[in-house]
Amino acid sequence: MMTKPILECNGIAAGYVKGLNILQGVDVVVNEGEIVSIIGPNGAGKSTLLKAIMSLIKVSAGRFFVNGEEKTNLSTHRIVMEGIGYVPQVANVFPSLTIDENLEIGSWSIKRNKKEALTKIYNDFPMLGDRKKDKAGNLSGGQRQILALARALITSPTLLLLDEPSAGLSPVAINEVFTSIKEINDSGVSILLVEQNAKRALSFSDRGYVLDQGRNAYQGKGEELLNDPRVIDLYLGKL
Repeated sequence: MMTKPILECNGIAAGYVKGLNILQGVDVVVNEGEIVSIIGPNGAGKSTLLKAIMSLIKVSAGRFFVNGEEKTNLSTHRIVMEGIGYVPQVANVFPSLTIDENLEIGSWSIKRNKKEALTKIYNDFPMLGDRKKDKAGNLSGGQRQILALARALITSPTLLLLDEPSAGLSPVAINEVFTSIKEINDSGVSILLVEQNAKRALSFSDRGYVLDQGRNAYQGKGEELLNDPRVIDLYLGKL
């Protein structure tokens, strides 16, 4: 059955300083129901692409589309309202606030049925419901990442952008986080995943893109990229 693109990035150029682009014409497509990984060396522009999609930095050239409609450089608020959730690598929870308070902040854009949305999150993530009055700072690294995922999901996005979800986690916590990501995808949410653990990410993904120096280097099915000698030489062989 044919699936349609939920996200299309066409020739995206963006950076943090005017006139100095980290991304230099990147193309990425995420189809409905897919898990798509972006891998590449440090400084390749992986996280920068997610920030550009979320309008945390300005796209200076190129366009991106959500469900076929152009959304380039909309406000971050509007991007969230378009059904895109985002979990950054750092500062993705408020340690001094409780789990409940973190989720309340995540639900800021919900105008109706906010209580029902919170109840669903606690049903989907029982660990959070059991500890909802605990401070987020008291959670383990893996538990905090689960909270960050849950907070992004509370607005019922159709696409979730994840930036390095395994960073700094133990092997056990990494397994827990990737299990949660797979369950989220199985529920119908498409995933665009930036991940340094490239072998894990590609084996987990439907498709992948390799970025190098702000440009597309290679793309293909996850398993194909894992076994591509060019990708191994550029990146995987260095791990």
